[in-house]
Amino acid sequence: MISVKETPTESTGEVDDLTPEQLAAQWEEEKPPAAGSWANASSSLVVIGVGVGATILSVAMGLGTPDKPQPGLWPFIISLVMVALGVFQLVLGRHNRDAEKFTRMSTAPLTGLVTLAAMVALMPLVGFELPALVLCVIWMRFLGGETWRSTLLVSAAVVIAFYAIFVFALKTSIPHLF
Repeated sequence: MISVKETPTESTGEVDDLTPEQLAAQWEEEKPPAAGSWANASSSLVVIGVGVGATILSVAMGLGTPDKPQPGLWPFIISLVMVALGVFQLVLGRHNRDAEKFTRMSTAPLTGLVTLAAMVALMPLVGFELPALVLCVIWMRFLGGETWRSTLLVSAAVVIAFYAIFVFALKTSIPHLF
């Protein structure tokens, strides 16, 4: 006979049988406070600013034509979409009550972006292996909260797998140490 380990609440008969409405009410009580209209407007303006900057940079790269695109065409299209969504959010979404106030965890996407940019900048200098390993460690341990053991094992496995795929199998010109 297979025995299933019971959790303490199951063994005492105090299982939380919440209805969907009760569960939604519980989640509503536990969620962070709303950001407010100024925060929504500010974040919309940041998106618009990044989109405008990306538009300018993509035009500088050259757009070309749809049948003969140049490197800036797709970034140009994506940046226009960013600007449009930012304006939409600024005009229609400023009264959105789902946005949350910035907390300590709000810096995680920025940390991810900065470490990814650092990896891209370091790759031509030292290859992809070390920057990719450091990136994986930072993302898993500090952003993901994984244990050191799983962080080191998975990070090493990811770098080895990328090396096997891009250097051995595909024989790409990606910068590498070994």
